[in-house]
Amino acid sequence: MPYTKFVAALVRANSSNVGKIRISSGRCRSTLASTKTQEEKEQMGGCPVVETVPIEFCQKIKTGANTQLNKIHIDFDNTQEAYKSKGNIDLLRSLLVFKLCTIDLLLMELSKKLLGQWMFEKMMKMTFYGQFVAGEDHNTIKPLIQKNQAFGVGAVLDYSVEEDLTQEEAEKKEMDSCVSEAEKESPDAVHREKKYKAHRQFGDRRGGVISARTYFYADEAKCDNQMETFINCIKASGGASADGFSAIKMTALGRPHFLLQFSEVLVKWRQFFNFLAAQQGKSEMMVLEQKLELEQLKVTIDLLDWNSLINDTTKISNLLMVPNLETGQLEPLLKKFTTEEERQMKRMLQRVDVLAKHALENGVRLMVDAEQTYFQPAISRLTLEMQRKFNTEKPIIFNTYQCYLKEAYDNVSVDIELSRREGWYFGAKLVRGAYMYQERARAEEIGYEDPINPDYEATNRMYHKCLEYVLEEIEHNRKANIMVATHNEDTVKFTLEMMNEMGLSPTENKVYFGQLLGMCDQISFPLGQAGFPVYKYVPYGPVNEVIPYLSRRAQENRGFMKGSQRERSLLWKELKRRVLGGQIFYTPVY
Repeated sequence: MPYTKFVAALVRANSSNVGKIRISSGRCRSTLASTKTQEEKEQMGGCPVVETVPIEFCQKIKTGANTQLNKIHIDFDNTQEAYKSKGNIDLLRSLLVFKLCTIDLLLMELSKKLLGQWMFEKMMKMTFYGQFVAGEDHNTIKPLIQKNQAFGVGAVLDYSVEEDLTQEEAEKKEMDSCVSEAEKESPDAVHREKKYKAHRQFGDRRGGVISARTYFYADEAKCDNQMETFINCIKASGGASADGFSAIKMTALGRPHFLLQFSEVLVKWRQFFNFLAAQQGKSEMMVLEQKLELEQLKVTIDLLDWNSLINDTTKISNLLMVPNLETGQLEPLLKKFTTEEERQMKRMLQRVDVLAKHALENGVRLMVDAEQTYFQPAISRLTLEMQRKFNTEKPIIFNTYQCYLKEAYDNVSVDIELSRREGWYFGAKLVRGAYMYQERARAEEIGYEDPINPDYEATNRMYHKCLEYVLEEIEHNRKANIMVATHNEDTVKFTLEMMNEMGLSPTENKVYFGQLLGMCDQISFPLGQAGFPVYKYVPYGPVNEVIPYLSRRAQENRGFMKGSQRERSLLWKELKRRVLGGQIFYTPVY
């Protein structure tokens, strides 16, 4: 078998040169793009000010040989529908919290010092905590989940306890966990691409990130504890509904140096494949084919099978081999791996496997969150391997695609092509992205190409392009599934219009929508009550331990002033309607 086929198999999840990509059949669309800059919005970015036009969704219902169209009318300005699940006290709290978010003060830390612990927790439960967090544990969050479900909105449970580390503590943990023993012993002798090496000035991965949580490696016992936390979330999601979601981060489940190294290996193989493609028909191609050893290459590719990856007899370091274009030989990325490093790499993969099996057993779909670009090639590849194993009968594993990346469309289209060829269910969550400031600063400082789209309009176009491609795949092949994770009304309307054109019914449960708890209810609840699968990300945890999460929510809302202004105006509109209508003591009925 030609060597190029083996190389293609190795990099097929990471290269846009693999396989034939289906071109849309004549459907050309313009995408609505805000005039805001990229810096004004990020992953779950605010509720942008848009001209709100009611959407009429035509749902096809087949009765015998006839097909009738039922129009579902969705009006994102209808405050009565949007807030019917909330009492007047809830509306007042939302107005207070969104107003407080506009004040650029360290309110939480200051309040904690002035009020003391007991009063501080009471105050938080009445404001930020009550707005953005469901409760302290699995039992206290049940009433909120049940109420939201009664109004058509599901839950993605998220245990939001975070370490409150200083910058120095975070940098030390990162450097300790991302540098291998071989690099520590002889850093100059190890030739690594600079993008995939740990750099102290970016050791605190929380820098510039307000839309995502950051995990730092401490030891294997802590990773086991975090796995147990994820398992509890999966079980709680399974118990709360028949079609729940749960989200995980791979950096929570092991020492991240493996993700760095594996990402570099995948990127180097992609570069090698591109080189081979450029050399087709030239004499150098024959020389390379003679030099590369077939058995070595085949062993490397076979190791990518998920069952092989988690097998105790497999040596993970054998996977970290890269081609040398000068010698034509496969060489290890690092010259030496300790027994402990081997064990750590294997345990990370085994923890992920345990979570996937629990998700399957509990009927819960597992979303693997995207992370920084220097981790992401490995995260995406491992997630794809899990999809090949667990998504044979229905979508269990969902990968996350960050559309602020220049390569987002290539990644989505290649993975869909692979799922189509191999016959498994494709699952994707589309986000705009959470690490923009950090990614740009790191690329500029270290000296590699900025991976981020130039502005918000380009990111918006990329999001709609990826979304359209997945929707077309659903139209042609009902094995694709997508979570549209956004607070952008334009994007939601774009999705509804495309579903309408394609005749995709919300009852098919192929297209889901996701927003954060406490934000953009005027999107979530009208969708849910119209029959669309829509989910709130539901954080929970003790008050004192979710302060970092609450701080990020406050920063996020402060960063999206115009979006929160629109939400505040809708809240005021509904409150006035109730007061003038004599509903001063309005209580939700469900």
